[in-house]
Amino acid sequence: MEIFIVEDHPVVAEGLQKLFAEEGICNNCPVAYSGKECLETLKIYTPQVIFLDINLPDVSGIDLCKTILDLYQPVKIIALSSFGSRVFIQKMLENGASGYLLKNADREEIIMAIKEVTSGKTYCSSAIKEILENKTCDGLPILTKREQEVLKLIAEGLTNNEIAERMFISPLTADSHRKNLLVKLGARNTASMVRIAMTHQLI
Repeated sequence: MEIFIVEDHPVVAEGLQKLFAEEGICNNCPVAYSGKECLETLKIYTPQVIFLDINLPDVSGIDLCKTILDLYQPVKIIALSSFGSRVFIQKMLENGASGYLLKNADREEIIMAIKEVTSGKTYCSSAIKEILENKTCDGLPILTKREQEVLKLIAEGLTNNEIAERMFISPLTADSHRKNLLVKLGARNTASMVRIAMTHQLI
């Protein structure tokens, strides 16, 4: 089977490659670490299944999902995310993803997802189904106290270095919080993130 991994965390990508090789599913799975690299690879490689990270360094995986399927309709996309947010799950499925997996999914679940999507079905684990069926959820992800603090400082216009100094954390950690917030809120950039946060009274 031809599988393509689009994931900017090498440890996650390597773990998937090892799993697929051990299971005899795919012995040489290419990896793209950005949206741009993904689209360049697809010009010369046609996979049956793409494991697509939602949080990429240069583009939202949600938008990239739609772009890929507009260009390469037969491919099946399984979304990968660290966040079980109903709004992300819904957006990925609406944009054509055939499955949604959390990054803590076990071996059996990953294999089952491949089998289900390649047979033409949509795969969502019991945990994902529960999130989708939670009618009381407003679709917004839950932010940690630290993320709320970072979001407030971002809204005030502080840079990563300034946030790091204010919160006694490293600039790298501040940047990580910023990226996670972009993903959690489904925002394209900092300006849209602040707008979304204000609209939903998160700040």
